[in-house]
Amino acid sequence: MAVPTYATPLERIWHYAYLVICGLIFFFLIAPIVVIIPLSFNAEPYFTFTDRMLSFDPEGYSTRWYESLLTFGMQNPDATGWAFWSDAWNNASWVKAAKNSIIIGVFSTLLATVLGTLAALGLSRPEMPFRRAIMAILISPMIVPLIITATGMFFFYSNPCELLGILGLPTECGRLAGTYLGVILAHATLGIPFVIITVTATLVGFDQSLNRAAASLGANPRTTFFRVTMPLILPGVISGALFAFVTSFDEVVAVLFIAGPDQQTIPRQMWNGIREQISPAILAVATLLVIFSIALLTTVELLRRRSERIRGVTPH
Repeated sequence: MAVPTYATPLERIWHYAYLVICGLIFFFLIAPIVVIIPLSFNAEPYFTFTDRMLSFDPEGYSTRWYESLLTFGMQNPDATGWAFWSDAWNNASWVKAAKNSIIIGVFSTLLATVLGTLAALGLSRPEMPFRRAIMAILISPMIVPLIITATGMFFFYSNPCELLGILGLPTECGRLAGTYLGVILAHATLGIPFVIITVTATLVGFDQSLNRAAASLGANPRTTFFRVTMPLILPGVISGALFAFVTSFDEVVAVLFIAGPDQQTIPRQMWNGIREQISPAILAVATLLVIFSIALLTTVELLRRRSERIRGVTPH
C-alpha cells in the first residue's frame, strides 16, 4: 500500500519501519520451515549445509534421500519393474507408514466430521441448554495438554471394560490399544474440536428462516438438511474435515501411547528415525509434508472465500 501524499515524514518512517518489522516476523516464522527444503537435497548424510552446497556445486545436491523413502526396508532394493514396486509397496518402511497415516487419517476424519457437524448443528440452536458448558467440554482436547489426553486414552483403551463395569454397562469388550480402531478413535477425538469450531463459525451467518421456509413447503427435516442446510455449510464442513485430517496426519503423541507396531504412521516413523538413526531422509519426508500442508491450507483458504461469497460477506 502506497504512502499518502499528505503523510508527514514521521508517518512515512513509521510506514516503512512497519513493513520491515512485518517482514522480519514473517522471516522468523517461515525460516525454520524453508531451511529444511534445500537440506533434503544434500548429497552427504549430514543435517548441515556442506561446502559444495554453499558454493552451489551440482555434485553437492542429490535426490538420494527421496529415493531412500522407497527403498528403505525393502527386501530387494535392486529389483526392477513390477518386482521393485511390489517390494516397495509391501515392505518399504516409509511406504507402509504413509499407508497407515492415510488409512487412519481418512477414517478418523470421516468420524470426526460427522460427529463434529452434528454437534455444531445442535450447539447452533438457541434453545439448546448449557451450550457454553457443552462447547467447552467438546473442545477440551484442544485445550488440555496432549500428553495428558494421550495418557488418559492409553489407560482407557488398554482396559475399557473396567470403566464400562463401573458405569454398569456390559463389560464384554476387547482391548483398543494397539489396534487400528483405537488409533482412529483417538485421532477422531482430537479432530472433532476443529470441525465443531469451523462449522459453528459457518453457522453464525446462516439464515434459519430458510429451514422454516423449506418446512412450510412440505420438506421433512432430512430433506431440509441435505437440500438447504448442507449446501450452505459445506465449505465449513470441508474446512473442518481438512483440519481434522491434518491433525491426524501430523499427530505423534497419541500414536506413541496407543499404536502398536502395525500402526506405524509417518510422524512415528520420523520419531523412530531421529531416535535410532539420523538420516536426511527425514528432511525429505518433512519437505513433502510441507508441500502437502501448503496444498491443504490453500484449499481451506479457497473454501473460506467461497463460503463468504455464498453468505454475502464479500462481493462476487
